[in-house]
Amino acid sequence: MAVYKDNNSNTWRAVYRYTDWNGERKQTQKRGFQTKREAQAWEREQLCKTSSEMDMTFSSFAERYTEDLKPRLKENTWATKEHILQTKLLPFFGKLKMSSITPQQVITWQNDLMKRKNHKGKPYSQVYLKTIHNQLSAMFNHAVKYYGLKENPCRVAGSMGKSKSHEMLFWTKEEYLKFADAMMDKPMSYYAFEMLYWCGIREGELLALTPADFDFEKCTVSITKSYQRLKGQDVITPPKTEKSNRVIAMPSFLKDEMQDYLRMLYDVGDHDRIFQITKSYLHREMDRGAKESGVKRIRIHDLRHSHISLLIDMGFSATAIADRVGHESIDITYHYAHLFPSKQTEMADKLNMERSA
Repeated sequence: MAVYKDNNSNTWRAVYRYTDWNGERKQTQKRGFQTKREAQAWEREQLCKTSSEMDMTFSSFAERYTEDLKPRLKENTWATKEHILQTKLLPFFGKLKMSSITPQQVITWQNDLMKRKNHKGKPYSQVYLKTIHNQLSAMFNHAVKYYGLKENPCRVAGSMGKSKSHEMLFWTKEEYLKFADAMMDKPMSYYAFEMLYWCGIREGELLALTPADFDFEKCTVSITKSYQRLKGQDVITPPKTEKSNRVIAMPSFLKDEMQDYLRMLYDVGDHDRIFQITKSYLHREMDRGAKESGVKRIRIHDLRHSHISLLIDMGFSATAIADRVGHESIDITYHYAHLFPSKQTEMADKLNMERSA
């Protein structure tokens, strides 16, 4: 380690030499410090980073956390984490040392966030507050598990916000048919919503579909990818989970509709996206269709709930539904338990008969 005075610019330069994880000698430096003390402080911070000591600042640990986690996550998943890190965590904790951040400081940060307003002038939702807190806690957990931090101050401070509500909105088949009728003036919108409702696919899965995904002889559509718009670029990623890779059997009327739709498209290759629209476009069309048809406004994702509720009403098991929509069967049972027919009376009757036998 060394600090030098640059007489030409009257500033200080710090040079830090170290041995990396595979034994190679490395060097990093930074110029432009106004004082020798600032240059030495930067030196000390580099030492903490390379030795993984928890005297490093939260900002430095965020760089290490990024190096560890970013290569392991889908691009859109990391983009969400990075946004929270840059806008909600670093402004408050960035200059603090990891080892000195206290539960009281976490509580102060929580209280500050709970007072803030979003771009619409409304307080952050309980779900969003919970998401932000979980990200901070995840970083401290990573430091505890891999870098020797003694404890996670978030655990002592307690959480904020609430997890997603189990309450969900959905359309009945009759409501959806009213909505679909209002969509027929715009074929692209109509066929997009048909796929969402009758197949129960996710929004990103819909927008990633190509002609090659359809097998009209077998009457199936393969879900193997998802579309995201990240930093102004179109990004195709694997589906949300491994279970999400699936082949869905389409009803014959939907197969006919999608064949009609593909014939309407001009100069579309087998691997070109067939719905060249944005998520915001779908949301605007949802607003329009709900208003024109007179049905209640639900979220795009609630069409997936609507598909699942329809299948439950038709008598299909949680396992069969899970295979179709790319969930684990236990998730279907947990999230949609209130929609399945109650077996409690039948159970009580059979137990009564068993005792009497």
